[in-house]
Amino acid sequence: MNQSLEVRESKPGKTPGTQAGGAIANPVQSLLKRSDSDGLPTRVLSAIAAHDTASEVLVRLLQLVVVFVFGALYAVSPKTDAGTAFSPVPYVLAAYAVFTVAGLFLATRMRLPDLVVYLMTFIDMALLMAMIWSFHIQYQQPPSFYLKAPTLLYVFIFIALRALRFEARFVVAAGLAAMLGWLALVGYAVIIGADHMMVTRNYITYMTTNSILIGAEFDKIIAILSVTLILALAVRRGRGLLIEAVREQMAARALSRFFDPDVAGRIRAAEKEIRAGEGVTRDAAILNIDIRGFTTLAAQMEPGDVVAILSAYQDRLVPIIQKNGGTIDKFMGDGIMASFGALLPTETSAADAMRAVDAIIGELDAWREEDDLPTGFDPAKINMAVASGQVVFGAVGSDDRLELTVIGSAVNLSAKMEKYNKELGSRALATANVVKAAREQGYVPPKQRETLSVTITGTDIETPVVRLY
Repeated sequence: MNQSLEVRESKPGKTPGTQAGGAIANPVQSLLKRSDSDGLPTRVLSAIAAHDTASEVLVRLLQLVVVFVFGALYAVSPKTDAGTAFSPVPYVLAAYAVFTVAGLFLATRMRLPDLVVYLMTFIDMALLMAMIWSFHIQYQQPPSFYLKAPTLLYVFIFIALRALRFEARFVVAAGLAAMLGWLALVGYAVIIGADHMMVTRNYITYMTTNSILIGAEFDKIIAILSVTLILALAVRRGRGLLIEAVREQMAARALSRFFDPDVAGRIRAAEKEIRAGEGVTRDAAILNIDIRGFTTLAAQMEPGDVVAILSAYQDRLVPIIQKNGGTIDKFMGDGIMASFGALLPTETSAADAMRAVDAIIGELDAWREEDDLPTGFDPAKINMAVASGQVVFGAVGSDDRLELTVIGSAVNLSAKMEKYNKELGSRALATANVVKAAREQGYVPPKQRETLSVTITGTDIETPVVRLY
């Protein structure tokens, strides 16, 4: 498996981003549309549903905070009725607290159906309006008294809380509930106060008495409507970005399984698009690993058993390589090629590679002692070789399919040395310069090792190599 990045040309069509932008072009249709999630993969829908559930829990928690704050303010505020009048506010607050806790309980245990969310939204506003309505009873004033209560401002908090779901329809529902509730309160005050001529057109009279100024109440309705629409449009656009972000995150997570984590991180962090032909020169160590005789063994096994061996082999070795600072460059059948110091420059590339070899040998020896090894498979036949030198790390391929890889003489030498293990009957080799550099970088070999001068198959030059194992 190569460290490949495939880029396909986008086909015309709607995406969450374009749908979000379309919210401005057609706001009514955009706000009434249920969701941007049609046609998305199930795993993306599940991630969005999890976000919605967490958001609903957050909404309920914040509503509890609002109840607590309002209750605290009510408790410390002076009471003008000297305790003689009926006080419904505490009962309304208690009812709202119970309702909010019940909603929180449900939200933590299930994804609330849309109908339940709508119902809770309307009940939230109904309880708030009931509390505002109760003020004129508690303070023994005409109904127009509650129209001047600053508690109306809490409707904007309730509308804003609905924006946490990134669902414009719930914001609209909260706004409509607030407008209908306030219209009902205004209508009640006008009808009940009709005998007392409570309606006025004089602003001063309105401000200094319990009179009703229709224009002022109309302004409040307009303010609620405006905030609702602006928030809904913002949420609608944000919903598109959320879906796109979730889809990109899921795609990146899926793709990262095909890349070394460090390579995936480099792709994500790139400030500009990675293009073929771009590369950097690094001093790096290259490790090649292969299972000797695996092709012959695989021909005698069931396909499932072959894949199982390769999976177990890679599961054991790859974490060791990565733990010691290595980056998986590619999987080649039963072969693994890793680089140390190519992706990210390091002063200990040779030492890191040598430590990785030691750890792999220890893991393979432990594997040999297990009882469930497939017939004919011996972990001791897994061979390795390390070479170092200047390599080029970069992207090769075409514009629509790229591979991040290392190129250089050290890569070729490491691959040829790995095959030369068979000639020497060794398990792991390294060039003498790798061992020397590793010592200088703080590596301490576990035992005395033999240095040989050999002509590697495929080369015409005598190469000093060290038999590691």
